[in-house]
Amino acid sequence: MNLSCIIVDDEPDAVDLVELLIRQSTTWDLKAKCYDALEALAFLKKNQVDFIFLDINMPKLTGMELATLLPPRTKIVFTTAYSEYAVDSYAFHTIDYLLKPITLKRFLASVQKIEEHFLKPTPEYPPNAEPVQEFFFVKSGKTIKKVLLKNILYFEGEKDYVRLVTGQEQLLIYRRLKDIEEQLKSPFIRVHNSFIINYEALSKMEDNHIYIADKRIPVSEKFRQQFMEVINKNKF
Repeated sequence: MNLSCIIVDDEPDAVDLVELLIRQSTTWDLKAKCYDALEALAFLKKNQVDFIFLDINMPKLTGMELATLLPPRTKIVFTTAYSEYAVDSYAFHTIDYLLKPITLKRFLASVQKIEEHFLKPTPEYPPNAEPVQEFFFVKSGKTIKKVLLKNILYFEGEKDYVRLVTGQEQLLIYRRLKDIEEQLKSPFIRVHNSFIINYEALSKMEDNHIYIADKRIPVSEKFRQQFMEVINKNKF
């Protein structure tokens, strides 16, 4: 696939590695190698690329600071040795988040993710869309209960059943999380293989985790991009 990109990183060895991986694994056009954020800004004012490989810890301007100054809708693949920035990185138009040292296996997975991103549009999850219905009847044990969707905080998959959690109770449902996901729309979204959350109930995000009531829920890499796209629609 013919894509254009640049590398922005203050570490020459890291730049050389990403360049080597690009040359060996893709047909992409590497337009430039920039060793600080100001050099990258100067290049991007005069040139367009499909996306950039962007380091986070750099002098003068960090990768996060640079991301706020980039042209609108610039696509980013962050490269860093620090995992704690992962959730924050998806406040931008982030395609992937590569942890250093970048292995060939991980880079090839990123290549597939990047090219798929440009081949088809990312699914939209409208934050104001109405759910299919306002309640469900839930069979838990021998009891069938009516549960209002707005009261559900999250669903947690546990082996052969799913735990439905509201602010008042927890119900065990003997179904697969995937089956439940297919019946849900906004404001519910999958954030992990084991969790579907009501994003209107979350109180904060921190270090790849979100918090709902007193529950700390991980956001996995697999679902992070679509989750952050939903959050960004309601972010000032």
